[in-house]
Amino acid sequence: MEVESARLIAKSIIIMAMLGTAIGEGYLLGKGFEAMGRNPEISDSLFTKMIIGVAMAESTAIYALVAFFII
Repeated sequence: MEVESARLIAKSIIIMAMLGTAIGEGYLLGKGFEAMGRNPEISDSLFTKMIIGVAMAESTAIYALVAFFII
């Protein structure tokens, strides 16, 4: 396998990782808002935890983006 083909395969895997984090963030936010709709009393606590979870998921996408441009 040539170097350029290995590089393109690695970049495609990174793109799939970024896609996975986007789907995960959407799922996390959707379920969080659904829970807030069912139980509005916990919305303040849940929203804070939801934002932290989204930030952690987004950090994975940022690392993948950095790796994409390094490779």
